[in-house]
Amino acid sequence: MAPADLSIAPFIRKMTHFDLEPVFSIEQVSYEFPWTMGILTDCLRVGYHCFVYEQHDEIRAYAIISTVLDEAHLLNICVAPEYQRQGFGRQFLQWLMDFMREQGTKTMYLEVRMSNQTAIDLYQSMGFNELGIRRNYYPTTQGREDAQLFACEFF
Repeated sequence: MAPADLSIAPFIRKMTHFDLEPVFSIEQVSYEFPWTMGILTDCLRVGYHCFVYEQHDEIRAYAIISTVLDEAHLLNICVAPEYQRQGFGRQFLQWLMDFMREQGTKTMYLEVRMSNQTAIDLYQSMGFNELGIRRNYYPTTQGREDAQLFACEFF
């Protein structure tokens, strides 16, 4: 089992309550239907794996993962819009996958909007495989949108 890539590890740390405001700000500008401050606070409170990717004292990305036994569910991963398409998301996701593997995780799951082809391409390129569709999973201005369910098995 290879250890998490230490070349980017100094930029990744556990999220704290002091990070909630900047994380919430990124969430607000990144999604049409963002998570609330209450949801983000609850994720920290219940002990989910919450991380920030920080450079130059600025949070550029964050992720929230829930775990049960040897399974992880990537609930949210978001790169601030001004840092997208620069490799931060790929580096961060790879670090998260390596970290979860080191924690004994066997499988990581996630959902993604059917319309988010950029994210789908990233997940597939990193070894995630489609398991199925969750009908009417995400809200939209026109109703609901399906989600693709993906999983990556760690060996």
